[in-house]
Amino acid sequence: MNYKELKSVIEGLLFLSGDEGLSVRQIAEITEQRPDLTVRALDELKDDYSTQERGLQVVQIAGNYRLATLPAHAPYFERLAYSPSRASLSQAALETLAIVAYRQPITRVEIEEIRGVKSERAIHTLNNKDLIHEVGRAEAVGRPILYGTTKSFLDSFGLASLKELPEPSSFESPESLEEETQLLFSKLDSQMTFEEIG
Repeated sequence: MNYKELKSVIEGLLFLSGDEGLSVRQIAEITEQRPDLTVRALDELKDDYSTQERGLQVVQIAGNYRLATLPAHAPYFERLAYSPSRASLSQAALETLAIVAYRQPITRVEIEEIRGVKSERAIHTLNNKDLIHEVGRAEAVGRPILYGTTKSFLDSFGLASLKELPEPSSFESPESLEEETQLLFSKLDSQMTFEEIG
């Protein structure tokens, strides 16, 4: 791969790695490049973002590189987070919420095993919207956080208790996960329609 492509691949890797970021060694192994060349590409990528005055930056935290927003833009991100128009949930957030609702208490790793993709951002969104919260710690290595639904979740979906959730079939296949997600979508849609009429 040429140098320009290497920088492009590294940018994509940093985007996908999310808040965890990647070390120089990890990036070098994935791209099959020398660590010194990887560091040079990371430094140039960092400079590119800065000189072009882009909305993101490459930062190094605890030895790992990651993409981050600019601190100066924080007021706009707060407006986005608390905007009424952001009340609806993305497909990823709803899938994650369906898994938590039916499988609680559950860890992030278990959610990701079911979904097959990273779910950190969806969990963060659901936590911020007070639909899920920490209910304890698992008795496993690292004592990972266990998540469960909140009273706000029940209120949002018009449920008196979790027993009123649509009957789950199984989460063994992507098709059944989509089915459970659609059941929650339907429940939310009917509740919102009821509230609009009322």
